[in-house]
Amino acid sequence: MSLTRRWLDPIRSRWLLQRPARARRPSARANRATLTVFLRFDDAYSYLLVQMLAQLDSLLIPRLRPLKIIISTQATEPPQHLSAEQWLRYTHHDAAVLAQQHRFVFQENYLAPTEALMKQAQVILSSTPLQGAEFLRLLQNVFHMIWQHQSGKLGLLHQMAIQRVPVVVLDSTSAPTVEFSDESVSEAYIAFAGRHYLAIDDFLRLTRRLQHQHLLTGEPVFLINHIEWGEHLVSDPELLADIQAMRPVLKFYGALEDPFTYLVLRYLQQEMVGYYNVKLKFFPLPYQGRDDFDWRLAMRLSKRVGAPFSPFCRPDAAGVMAMTKTLVNLKHEPRLNRALEMLEGVWSKGLDMDFLPHFNKVLPDVAISDSAAALAWLERNQSGATALGVPDLPAFELRVGRRRHVFCSLYRVWQVETLLSTALEDV
Repeated sequence: MSLTRRWLDPIRSRWLLQRPARARRPSARANRATLTVFLRFDDAYSYLLVQMLAQLDSLLIPRLRPLKIIISTQATEPPQHLSAEQWLRYTHHDAAVLAQQHRFVFQENYLAPTEALMKQAQVILSSTPLQGAEFLRLLQNVFHMIWQHQSGKLGLLHQMAIQRVPVVVLDSTSAPTVEFSDESVSEAYIAFAGRHYLAIDDFLRLTRRLQHQHLLTGEPVFLINHIEWGEHLVSDPELLADIQAMRPVLKFYGALEDPFTYLVLRYLQQEMVGYYNVKLKFFPLPYQGRDDFDWRLAMRLSKRVGAPFSPFCRPDAAGVMAMTKTLVNLKHEPRLNRALEMLEGVWSKGLDMDFLPHFNKVLPDVAISDSAAALAWLERNQSGATALGVPDLPAFELRVGRRRHVFCSLYRVWQVETLLSTALEDV
């Protein structure tokens, strides 16, 4: 990091943390934007999303209706180090977890639709005269049929579709709302005002934004079992004591240059370690070059978890190594406390841990390991994270009772709460 940034970043961080918060005003761009839904027939998250589209459409102001649907016929390559089979297995398991939490129709043992079923579905949706809410109900039913392999029902609709006389549309306002594209899509999302909202993970963020922009005609009630940050599902003292007696262990694999590593670690230490008696084990990973973050999301999360945060002094590879050298020989609890102490210096005070004067402000007298030992430790941690078979960071492994649960990303931190709250059911 340059000397100029080392001098300026702490000042910019203090300024950002001390400036008064301003209320957000409705965006003129959002008031002119449209909603476009991107789906794939063989994407589990698309199957979940279509089960909410009719309700969303009914709440939109007339200008945003009908929803524009684009169905991709191509999937992207699996993320990171996962094979196609691993990615398919992960998405099906994750979709099943979401379905159980939010009462969608989906089971982990569902088989992905065959090519023949998807071609029939495309013909049905391309030729239907249905529009608006009726089309969205047909879309949902078609997804049910292809995912549950109801070939008889789908075949009947397909026969009716190919025998139907094409309808000439004279009114452009009632033109078909579905298109098919060869552009690859990894998983379902909704595009609005230049931003992409993931099918389920960002759905509440989208509806809150639409409500703030006065683009809804009623109160959005979606994903009612959503768990907010800081919310605990167990309050009964006896049940809580029983869960604490199980001594849950949560392994956390995260990149030190990732701001969400700091925010989620801070949250877990505050909300889970003492409340549920969770033993939190932190395993930092080699420098991942993670630099593309949703900073608005990070700022909102920092307010929810009560962690001062400013995004100016992102650690580079040298900064990650400097922090790692102080962690490698520590036990789990001291390692967690020291990691949070250093990350707080980085993300709250704009300090560069590779710059000795900044380092000494945080850790004036600590033992530092050599680079070879630190690098070997980081590689072992990376192997442990890779073995979990998850596509994103941070990665988690929760052991409670006889059960082992693996999940990942900022969007699945709520699973720690749900799995702990239901742990006694498996005893």
